[in-house]
Amino acid sequence: MGDRLPSRGERAAANQLRRILAAQATGDGERKIEVVGEAGQRAEIVLTPALSALLMELLRHIGRGDAVTLVPVSQELTTQQAADILNVSRPFLIALLEKEQIPHVLVGRHRRIKAEDLFAYKRRRDEEREAALSDLAVLDADII
Repeated sequence: MGDRLPSRGERAAANQLRRILAAQATGDGERKIEVVGEAGQRAEIVLTPALSALLMELLRHIGRGDAVTLVPVSQELTTQQAADILNVSRPFLIALLEKEQIPHVLVGRHRRIKAEDLFAYKRRRDEEREAALSDLAVLDADII
């Protein structure tokens, strides 16, 4: 998908599959599903909690109509790809790299960022934002 938005049919199929998977949850977070092949052969598949959560997240995005791209954590990204993932401008990302907030390497004259380093930065940024919002909520509660 990545470079295009899911069609209406793909969104509907993703939402339907998400509902089916949600109904198949066991007490330990696993999901058991039975798949029927074209020749009628049946197979039961057990999704671990981590795989189930990942699949549900993917289906939620597709169901909402978001374009989705999978990025292996070992992949090296261009500055534009990294900026797109963080939803920031490329110049802003370059400033983060120059401040050494995100590790990167030079390949010739081009900067490359490991996806795992970018996602680690994104997690830290999101945690800091959440902490700041919590602090604001506490301050707001004190005023009221």
